[in-house]
Amino acid sequence: MKFLPSQIAFILDELDEGESKRNLRSLGNFVAILAASFVSFTVIFHLIMVYEGQQHSWLTGLYWTLTVMSTLGFGDITFESDLGRLFTIFVLVYGIVMLLIVAPFTFIRFFYAPWLEAQIRLRAPRQVEQGLSDHVVICRDDGIARGLIARLDDLAIEYVLIEPDTTAAAHLHSDGLHVVTGRRDVRATFEAANVGQARMVIANLGDTDNTNVTLTVREVTDDVPIVAFAEDADSIDVLELAGATSVVPLKRNLGEQLAARVTAGIRSAHRIGRFEDLVIAEFPIHGTALVGRTIRDTNLRHLTGLNIVGVWERGEIQPAEPETVLHEHSVPVVVGTDEQVTDLDALFVIYQATDTPVLVIGGGTVGRAVSQALRDRGASVTIIDHDADLAQELASVADNVVIGDGSSLQTVKAAGIDEAPSVVLTTNDDATNIFLTIYCRRLSRVAHIVSRISHDWNLEAIHRAGADFALSRSSLAIQTLVSLILSRELIVVGEGIELFVEQVPDHLVGKALAASQIGSRTGLNVIGIRTHGELVANPPASAELEAASELVMIGTADQRQRFLSLESDNKG
Repeated sequence: MKFLPSQIAFILDELDEGESKRNLRSLGNFVAILAASFVSFTVIFHLIMVYEGQQHSWLTGLYWTLTVMSTLGFGDITFESDLGRLFTIFVLVYGIVMLLIVAPFTFIRFFYAPWLEAQIRLRAPRQVEQGLSDHVVICRDDGIARGLIARLDDLAIEYVLIEPDTTAAAHLHSDGLHVVTGRRDVRATFEAANVGQARMVIANLGDTDNTNVTLTVREVTDDVPIVAFAEDADSIDVLELAGATSVVPLKRNLGEQLAARVTAGIRSAHRIGRFEDLVIAEFPIHGTALVGRTIRDTNLRHLTGLNIVGVWERGEIQPAEPETVLHEHSVPVVVGTDEQVTDLDALFVIYQATDTPVLVIGGGTVGRAVSQALRDRGASVTIIDHDADLAQELASVADNVVIGDGSSLQTVKAAGIDEAPSVVLTTNDDATNIFLTIYCRRLSRVAHIVSRISHDWNLEAIHRAGADFALSRSSLAIQTLVSLILSRELIVVGEGIELFVEQVPDHLVGKALAASQIGSRTGLNVIGIRTHGELVANPPASAELEAASELVMIGTADQRQRFLSLESDNKG
């Protein structure tokens, strides 16, 4: 008897007050209609029985109504007239509809389902575990958050995900994610996430919400670093004033990274990033004397001291073997010092810079960032966009603006696709970019095609379509956040390619680097060995792996997992 009142009270506590009242009102209305039907049918039963000359008590009338409506129909009380039998049929059909169809639906919809939802919501954590510290607080569950969580798991760094929807938080918790439910604009939520002891807070919402989150976190602590994403350039100053430690304008940064991969202007190596004293760079060899040579025949190590550790071939990084042949669209990745990269730039001074404009398709935020970065390098730019209203704004960042459809032959011909050294695709639709890649590759076999993608699962497709380089906003965001969390410089080798630092496994201690077969067994490229705090760049194949050493490698997350599994397989 205590079950119903206790469950109703539970629902009222756990669900939204307005929703609870609506559910209970609907349930109460149904019960009232059912009770009114019982009373009405009992009264009509008595009237018809009197008409037939029979006498029954009111309880008997209610008994008959319940047995007929529930289709039990014992047959001990029946009408003799056609009027009575017609009434019986009506009550029977009404009972079938109300008790066998409407009643279960009403009970499930307005009582059981809310109760079950309340049970699910109850499982959503309201606070982190006692003593949790040095963790990363992530403010929204999205593609960037999921990718970052995977990297944090690899790095053995704790995290907490803030989810205001308790039902969604409960499902995330059931999936094994570390989550706390609560509103993001309430101080108590971040206190429950123990933000005062966190390593970093990541505000990955919209600009206005990120400002609110930043101010809320600063009410709790002034010391924890806050990284906030900014969609609009005008929001950067506002977020910094609100208290953000680092503001990341993702779209602008994506445009700059895409522009860095463009072949235009003065020939020089593109510095991807730095790890301590180690500089990682890449350089296109299109139109140089290196085309057609093997890596051994380039004599690059002898001339500059740089070591080629990998070669980009149509979006895939290949291991650098001495007999690897460099093709027209190959982009070698080198490792060395600043001075050595400068020496590499000097080798390319003899090659004439091209004045032919780079073709940028898409004049949105990313497209404008690409154009601005290219012009800062002294390159000419032509932008294609379908929106005539943007023409004046685009004219401020490009040398030429062509209004029209980027998939139109007439438009791209007018923009100079035949002579363009590079084409940059910046639309935010992967299908469009894949289509344009195929189209541009058909029109120009020699152009270096760089493309933006929105989803990493389209990476292989766009490379098959003919793109030389592709990068997504989410991949750039994840790599940026990891570099900030680890307090190291951002290194963007390419989509899905990252830099890893791992301890030398026990079963490789004492072996030479060549004998370890790390490259052949995992696909990772070892670009440095750090021993006792000293980093040796471009270690020779004969370098001995010591117990206290760390390997600096580049590759994919899957390749890293294969490396980590080597030790467990060896122990097994």
